[in-house]
Amino acid sequence: MLKNGVDSQELAFPDPAVDIIDVEISEGKGSDIKVFAESVDGNVKTTKDGKIILIPQPSGDPDDPLNWTWTKKSLLFASLIMPSFLTDFGMTFGVVAFTQQSITWRMSVPAVAKSVSGGIFMQGPGGLLAVPFTTRYGRLPVLFWSQFLACAMVIGASLAPSYASFTAFRTLQGFFNTAPQVIGLTIVHDVFFFHERTRMINIWAFCVLIGPFLGAFMSSLILSKLAWRPDFGILASMYGLSLLLVILFGDETLFDRTQTEGRPKKGILGKVSLLTGVHGARQTGRPTLASVLWHIAIIQIKPHILLTTAGSTMILFMWVIGIVTTIPQFLSPAPYLFTSVQIGLLYIAPSIGAVIGEIWGHWFNDFNANRYIRRNGGSYRPENRLWGCYVGFILGPIALILFGQALAHKLHWAVLAVAWVLYTIGQVSATVAISAYCLDTCPKHSAIAAGLINMWRTTGGFCVVYFQIKWVARNGAGTSFGIQAAILAASFASIVAVQLWGKEWRTKYPMPVAEN
Repeated sequence: MLKNGVDSQELAFPDPAVDIIDVEISEGKGSDIKVFAESVDGNVKTTKDGKIILIPQPSGDPDDPLNWTWTKKSLLFASLIMPSFLTDFGMTFGVVAFTQQSITWRMSVPAVAKSVSGGIFMQGPGGLLAVPFTTRYGRLPVLFWSQFLACAMVIGASLAPSYASFTAFRTLQGFFNTAPQVIGLTIVHDVFFFHERTRMINIWAFCVLIGPFLGAFMSSLILSKLAWRPDFGILASMYGLSLLLVILFGDETLFDRTQTEGRPKKGILGKVSLLTGVHGARQTGRPTLASVLWHIAIIQIKPHILLTTAGSTMILFMWVIGIVTTIPQFLSPAPYLFTSVQIGLLYIAPSIGAVIGEIWGHWFNDFNANRYIRRNGGSYRPENRLWGCYVGFILGPIALILFGQALAHKLHWAVLAVAWVLYTIGQVSATVAISAYCLDTCPKHSAIAAGLINMWRTTGGFCVVYFQIKWVARNGAGTSFGIQAAILAASFASIVAVQLWGKEWRTKYPMPVAEN
C-alpha cells in the first residue's frame, strides 16, 4: 500500500473505477502499473473530488512544492517559461542579421552565419553541466545564474568590436542560457502531480519549440528600423525581464520528503540565499557533483534512453535547426529575393505549426493515456507515450521532401511555408511524447533525462550550418532534403524498438538509485 514519500510500482485496489488514478513509476522496474480504484484507504490523499489519487503523495509540510497553491505554482511556471522560451529564441534572434553583419565584419554571409554554430553546440554540454548543479545546489540558483550570465553575454555580443569576440560571446550565450530547458522537466516533476504533468510538459515544450521561430521573426522586424547592434540590445533587455521574473516569482522546488530540510527565513535575505545557491550549498545529504555526472553516463547507455534521445531526438532536431539557421541563405538569392523582413515573416509558418502541434498534443496525450488504461484493466505502460511520436515521424519526412522539391524546382514560397508547418507539427508532438516517456521511466532523475534530450537535440543541429549550403550546392536541394527525409524515416525504427522491448529493457537495466 502507498505511504507518504514512497513511490509504488503497482497500485492494486478493488472495484476499478472509470477515472484514472495518478501514479509515480518506480525507477528500474519493468512491470506495468495498476492504477485505479473506487474506494481507497482514508490515509491516501486524493484530489478534492476524490477521484484521483495524488502520487507522489504530498507531505504534511506546507513548504512541500506539491502543497503550494495553484496561484503560486502558476507564477513559478511563468518564471520558468520565459527563460525556456528565450533559450532558442535568443540563439536564432540574429540569424536574419547576417547580411548586416557581413558588412560590419567585411565577410561573406555564409562565413558570418557560422557565428551561431558554437552557441547551438554549447547548449548541449551547457545543459549537461547544469544537471549536477541543479541536483546539488537547487533549481532556483541555476535558473537565476543562467539568466544573469546569458544577459551579460548578449550585452557583450551587442558591443563586440570584432567578429571573433562576437562569436565568443554568442558561444558563451548558448552555454549559459540552456539551463532552463534542462530544469523545465525537473520543476514540472517537483511541483505537479502525474495527471497534471503531461499537460504542463506540453505547454513548456510548446514555448521552447516556438522560440527559435519567433526569435528570427521579431529580429527581422526590428532590423527593418534599427541596426543589428541595437537589435541585440533589445534581446538583452528581454533577458533582463526574464531575470526579473525569476527573482520575483521563482522559488526552490527541490524538496526531500524523506527528511526534514529547513527553508531559509522569509524576506530579502532568505530570497537572496535561495537565488545565489548559498542555501543549497549549506544543505547536507545531497549528491555530489561527481556522483551526478556518473549517473548521467549510466542513464545515457540504457537502451530505451539511448534510442529515444540519440536515436530519435537528435535526428528530429538536426534538420529543423538546419532549416532555421540556413533558410535566409536560400531565400535571399534569385528567384525569391526575399528581404530580411520577408524572411522573418516566413518564420510565422513554423510558429503556426507549433501552435497546431501544441493543441494536438494537449488533447492526444491525455486521450492516449486514458484509452490505454481503460482497455487494459487499469494497467499503464510508459511505452504507450511513444504513440505521440508517430505524427512527427510521418509528417517529418513528407515535409523535408516537399521542402527540397520546392527549392529544387523554385516553387512558390507558400510551398516552403506549408512544408515548414508540417514539420513543426510533428516536431512538437514527438518532443512532448519523448519527454513524457523519459520522465515516466526515470522520474527521480528528471534533470538528467532533460539534459540528455537537450544535448542530443543541439548536437545534431549545430553541425548542419557547416554543410547544409554546400550539400545543396553540390547535389541539389531535392537530393539533399530527400536524403534527410530518408534518415529521419529510418530513425523512427528506434521508437518502434523501444515500444516493443522497452518494458524488458527497463527490467534488465534498472536506473541507479536516486540520492535525493
